[in-house]
Amino acid sequence: MILPMVWFVLIAILFVGYFVLEGFDYGVGMLVPWIGHTDQERRAVIATIGPVWDANEVWLITAGGAMFAAFPDWYATVFSGFYLGLALLLAALIVRGVALEFRSKGSSPRWRKRWDALIAVASMVPPLVWGLAMGNLLRGVPIDKHMNYVGNFLTLFNPYALVGAIATVSLFLLHGALYIDLKAPAPLSDRAHKVAYWVGRWTTVLYFAFVVMSYFYAHLARHLGLDPGPIPILAGLSIIAVRFLLPGKHRAWAFFAVVFTIVLSTFSVFLAMFPRLMISSLNPHWSLTIYNASSNPYSLQVMTIVAITVLPLVLAYQAWTYWVFRKRVSFQDTWHY
Repeated sequence: MILPMVWFVLIAILFVGYFVLEGFDYGVGMLVPWIGHTDQERRAVIATIGPVWDANEVWLITAGGAMFAAFPDWYATVFSGFYLGLALLLAALIVRGVALEFRSKGSSPRWRKRWDALIAVASMVPPLVWGLAMGNLLRGVPIDKHMNYVGNFLTLFNPYALVGAIATVSLFLLHGALYIDLKAPAPLSDRAHKVAYWVGRWTTVLYFAFVVMSYFYAHLARHLGLDPGPIPILAGLSIIAVRFLLPGKHRAWAFFAVVFTIVLSTFSVFLAMFPRLMISSLNPHWSLTIYNASSNPYSLQVMTIVAITVLPLVLAYQAWTYWVFRKRVSFQDTWHY
């Protein structure tokens, strides 16, 4: 019974990596038309994520593959229940990728502005979908005793999940603004810093609104108690710290405070779910758990060996990529965007 727990933790780590790395990608994408006032400036904004955005999406593919292999019933129920939302997510990722590649294929200002608008819209959809999904996973969805989702798409649109969706968009917007602040040349970095300061206050309000609502809608008090433990508390302190770091222009510290918030918040969600994978709102005994939804022990053993072999190489390669492209972008580096 130890391997299902191991893979639950590994999937949590994969989603942490995805939200941290794609989080600022989405934030930068949403800010392209607003931070960049000219085409050259918008190219510079895109250049901050140009070398890494496509590699960051691999974390989502890996997390989905791990879910499918380790917990096939979880994968099936999630994709059947959230089918339209995940289809919208996939469409947005396709549009965003096409827009990032095609905006430089034409020299017309109208051509580029249209692609920039698509980048912004397509970058907003994924955090909305993930926030909505996270809220419903914590709150519970109608699942019958056969592990089938028996609700409809409108079931997912409840006040708690909608607040989670808006809070997630705001958090990633702040993440992206701080990334631009670190990577883009002046005056873009200064504009991004001002955006981060303004967005930061709303992010903090929405973040704690979602936390408070979690005690009523997700029944965290019953599962974790009034004291949720150090991980959720540190997540809240991290987002508060951003408000104190931004006025002093501690750019790097503010950015990593948001990173800590995303990391600890994602772990908090998995901690609140454990050992459940999906909570049934019809009957708690019909919930999917790491035990009743996992693959057979042999499959988990093979997957563990592969993960131990391959994962360190992938992490090393991605770390090397970020090291190579660690410098601040200059306007001279943006011609191909």
